[in-house]
Amino acid sequence: MPGRSATDLNSAGFVYDEIFLNHEPPSWHPDSPDRLINIVVTLKAAGLWEKLTHLKPRKASVEDLALVHTPGHIETIRNLGAGEIDPDTYASADTYEAALHAAGAVMEAVEQCRNNGMRRVFCAVRPPGYHAEADKSMGFCFFNNVAVGARHAQRIGYKKVFIVDFDAHHGNGTQHIFEEDGTVFYFSTHQHPYYPDTGRDMERGRGKGEGYTYNVPILAGAGNKDYLAVYQDILPGVVQRFGPDIILVSAGYDIHAHDPHANIRVTHEGIHGIVRSILTSADVPMVFVLEGGYDLPSLCDSVKITIEEMLRS
Repeated sequence: MPGRSATDLNSAGFVYDEIFLNHEPPSWHPDSPDRLINIVVTLKAAGLWEKLTHLKPRKASVEDLALVHTPGHIETIRNLGAGEIDPDTYASADTYEAALHAAGAVMEAVEQCRNNGMRRVFCAVRPPGYHAEADKSMGFCFFNNVAVGARHAQRIGYKKVFIVDFDAHHGNGTQHIFEEDGTVFYFSTHQHPYYPDTGRDMERGRGKGEGYTYNVPILAGAGNKDYLAVYQDILPGVVQRFGPDIILVSAGYDIHAHDPHANIRVTHEGIHGIVRSILTSADVPMVFVLEGGYDLPSLCDSVKITIEEMLRS
């Protein structure tokens, strides 16, 4: 079965395209195309694929990217070609096109929520985005997909956007882009101290954005109990006080105990609890966007768990 149509609003949306496989860093790099290939295989094997409403990403324009990125940065990535940006971040010949569609996927998701009444959408994209600053690529990221999606959401009528980031690495780019803005709330749990060495609890925003950043640094070795204390006991109150119109989630599954790129010990049970707590925190549309997660079995299981929870909510 090919999946449900875009008019079936009882289903969760799933934004994916094989163009994301065309971003090809060196074979040793953790952000392999195999991540998405195996996610699709897992969802099909679990019988979830046909339960999803399948959506295609749009291609973000330069004007769309300029909602959060400087013209100089956009031009740099457009003219980059294949090569190394820093020791973590590599581009291939088709990275620019893949990155445009990764940002465009989140735009498409929020459009489906706004115009077609969808309530839950998962964006299976790469390259990821949360480390990308307004004027800089880093940490596997070129354009900040969630940030572009948040600004687009506001452009089409969502006034207040809440971003939850549970990746093991702090979303420095997302925080910095919105840290002076009181209309976008950024909430993050992340291993600390760890790359990129941002996200301390005293970082709470600046100017009009003061109080609209909420960082919860997590020590290495933390597990389900530590994370669920945050997502069950802290997050719901923060969300309710802000009163968002839509929630975007930077879904980084490198918090799983089997992932080699962090030292967090969350299990399948913990992923269930985190996702469920987010989904029940407010009665608003929610868009989950893939960020990290590099151990293929635990990544695929975690996405499967997320989809299961989305279909139940």
